[in-house]
Amino acid sequence: MKAVQFDQYGPPSVVHVADVAEPHAGPGEIRISVRASGFSAGETALRSGARKDLVTLPFRTGYDAAGVVDEIGEGVDASELGARVFGMTAANRRGANAEYAVLVHWAAKPAVWSWAEAGGAAGAIETATRVLDQLPGGTILVHGAAGGVGTVAVQLAIARGATVIGTASARNHDFLRSLGAEPTTYGPGLTDRVRGVDAVFDCAGGALPDLIEIAGDPARVVTITDPAAPRHGVHFSHSAAIPGADPLAVHGLAVKLAEEGRLGIPVAATFPLSEATAAHELSERSHAPGKIVYVN
Repeated sequence: MKAVQFDQYGPPSVVHVADVAEPHAGPGEIRISVRASGFSAGETALRSGARKDLVTLPFRTGYDAAGVVDEIGEGVDASELGARVFGMTAANRRGANAEYAVLVHWAAKPAVWSWAEAGGAAGAIETATRVLDQLPGGTILVHGAAGGVGTVAVQLAIARGATVIGTASARNHDFLRSLGAEPTTYGPGLTDRVRGVDAVFDCAGGALPDLIEIAGDPARVVTITDPAAPRHGVHFSHSAAIPGADPLAVHGLAVKLAEEGRLGIPVAATFPLSEATAAHELSERSHAPGKIVYVN
């Protein structure tokens, strides 16, 4: 089958489509014929060589996808065959940017979502839920609110009853308003523009001192992007598992919100697998709103 991978570290051009063996569903797993899969912005750092401790070459990319179940593992109900689902691979396996993917957590695809929306949904939902569960409610600043995770975090926080302020470039302010957030620009002067928040969800990185000042306490800031977090007393959340929570329940709640019209998955751009280099280039140069998605 065709799958996106890189065999060496470097610029976006090292990413390519390779012919690899098809995966098969193990106990408690399903395999899907992938219709769409999410691009993970964090994998640009893995590709560049910045986190060699997390990579074994060759490295196959992608950890969330949507498609049609064509194979089930032991213990999975036969009724799942043929179902339209979205979900996640095992945290240590990835490889979802491919023609077939094995999922360990999944839920029924909401009819209101396109394949592209569903393909980019699971990872952002898991990440946003994991971080919001660690933060108090009230007023939340989402730093980098127009990105793939940020857009979902805004909507899930609002669904929990929070008031959300979101940082983004000026051209994305109307977009954030459409999601229900109050927008502001990032960069110099942020501590003057934003005051009185109860917590900060950092999806962008590079501003921890300001974010701590805004929150009033490093314990009320969680980042998913800034490895400098420990030096500032801030929690760096990077595990693809929600302690004490059932990922299926998390995605099930997302399905309910989607069907109620309260959760969409904004898609910034779509690419075929063959244009993986272009997807990486767009991620590195642009602040396009929403999720980048591969479509098969």
